[in-house]
Amino acid sequence: MYTWTPSADYLDNANVTRLARAHGYDSIAQLREASVADIGWYWDAVVKDLALPFRTPYHRVVDLARGIEHPDWFVGGELNIVDACLDRWAASAPERAAVVHEAEDGTTRTLTYRELGAEVERVAGGLRALGIGRGDAVGLFLPMIPEAVVACYAVARLGAVLVPLFSGFAPTAIASRLQDADAKAVIVADGTVRRRREVAMKPLLDEALESCPTVEHVVVIGNLDGTPKTGDRDVRWSELPTGEAGAAEPMRATDTLLLAYTSGTTGRPKGAVHTHAGFLVKTASEVAYSFDIGEDGVFCWVTDMGWIMGPLSIFGTHANGATLLLYEGSPDVPGLDRLWRLAERHRVTMLGVSPTLIRTLRTGGHDLPDLSSVHVIGSTGEPWDPDSYEWLAREVFGGRVPIINFSGGTEVGGSFLAPYPVEEIRSCSLGGPSLGMDVDVVDDAGQPVRGQIGELVCRQPWPAMTRGVWKDDERYLEAYWSTFPGMWRHGDYALIDADGQWYIRGRSDDVMNVAGKRLAPAEVESVLTTHPAVAEAAAVGVPDAKKGEAVWAFWVPRAGETEDVSARLRDMVADELGKPFAPSVVRKVAQLPKTRSAKILRRAVRAAILGQDPGDLSGAENPEAVEEIRAAVHEA
Repeated sequence: MYTWTPSADYLDNANVTRLARAHGYDSIAQLREASVADIGWYWDAVVKDLALPFRTPYHRVVDLARGIEHPDWFVGGELNIVDACLDRWAASAPERAAVVHEAEDGTTRTLTYRELGAEVERVAGGLRALGIGRGDAVGLFLPMIPEAVVACYAVARLGAVLVPLFSGFAPTAIASRLQDADAKAVIVADGTVRRRREVAMKPLLDEALESCPTVEHVVVIGNLDGTPKTGDRDVRWSELPTGEAGAAEPMRATDTLLLAYTSGTTGRPKGAVHTHAGFLVKTASEVAYSFDIGEDGVFCWVTDMGWIMGPLSIFGTHANGATLLLYEGSPDVPGLDRLWRLAERHRVTMLGVSPTLIRTLRTGGHDLPDLSSVHVIGSTGEPWDPDSYEWLAREVFGGRVPIINFSGGTEVGGSFLAPYPVEEIRSCSLGGPSLGMDVDVVDDAGQPVRGQIGELVCRQPWPAMTRGVWKDDERYLEAYWSTFPGMWRHGDYALIDADGQWYIRGRSDDVMNVAGKRLAPAEVESVLTTHPAVAEAAAVGVPDAKKGEAVWAFWVPRAGETEDVSARLRDMVADELGKPFAPSVVRKVAQLPKTRSAKILRRAVRAAILGQDPGDLSGAENPEAVEEIRAAVHEA
């Protein structure tokens, strides 16, 4: 089994080593232990180590007077996230690149911190002239373009509330989120380009706004057309009224910065509430310590504003004074080497990927460019299979770069689990708890378990823990605190092995119960994807009279593969996991339903098998894949 072993350079020069040594700790294990023994000490140490500026110093790090479910962080402190992420660098390093953007056609744009600051002031002044101010919700329906970064800081500067939306949403999904947030304005691009095709966005928003009476203003960015068409309530980004931006609004540490909406499988979307101080401190620490980014770093994660990695990438990178590389388009256009060429061209130091993306890129051959600038690989979103993980680690990067496989979520504002570059990391492992995160794995009775799958929980709060579900505290308490009193239940199944390595085994509602044993989809899928004909696979549980649940599996062939190896795949699972876990059905399909961030939508696969409503597919990249699954089921 592949294991990352840190070099002397990583051990001596990593940001997390600096933090540990400043407090007398010799290892990441000691720092982890100390970080949860006194969470107030740890998060205060982060603020000081990263020099995060508070205009009014806090007099207490955390106050639990209202219970663990409703902590107050950085009590008495005042700041604006713009202070830490933009203004201090515009003053101290004005000509450093803040944002670099590459479009699918290869064109690039760059904004220095000085240029970014000037544009933020212009847009903030224009929004203020439109009547946008403190506490007003502003939707962002944008691809990953420099204007998305400008919009984030302009809205935050005014003390207004960001509502980032997934750029692939349909009108109904857009409307539900803007309605829930009572949005007063929306910033939208006329469109984007994906797979060499223009994708209109403004018409989708226009349809959504038919049922959003609170929206008074729409600011339109001409991403496709420099002079986009506008309606009565619209104003072009380039023609915002001239207004006085003023100084960044002083915000209490606990004031709302953004609402990050989760899709959920049923019911209306949940708006996770993130604050100026909490989101700043958590994302800054993730980028600094997990991904080892400093002022000379270039951070790139192919993501979207509607996923938590979008805002995390922006605020976390700039809190550390680094350069953010945005990519707008599909990472496999014009070819499967696009991501590697992007990293080479822009001298990326931290490159974020997903397991599904790597499984796709593996099929593109091994003619790799110069990737010597890459210092860390980041990964999130789903479990790894060993073959893809080890191909990335060994063949692409020659064992010289750690894979920081971290797991958290929208409501977490970052990670629960993450390895650090200064420790040994086994293939596919999440290492251990993220610093400051008091996580555990427990059984159904809430008792700690080792060597077996259990529920992932957290016993203490953290700064970026959502302050609730927007306008629905009862739903917040039910979702996260009702299963195990006093412990946050995240909804992931996890496992801690005998050596203390942590692994996520999938969402609780994805994990199967076969003949009384919990079986994670990743366990089956990892076997299936070892076959050379298989590009990717999905396994789900289906009700079964004898076993409780039976395994059904679907697989996508690699390019050029025509043979149906389904019978062989079933035998492979039986050989590796045992005959009781051999899939009852194995079917070849052309595609699996996935989000644009490449997560496989297993709940949609299961719904297709059972003839049920697949739920909210507004974040799906290819919702038509659900019908392909239905067709394959009829053949079974």
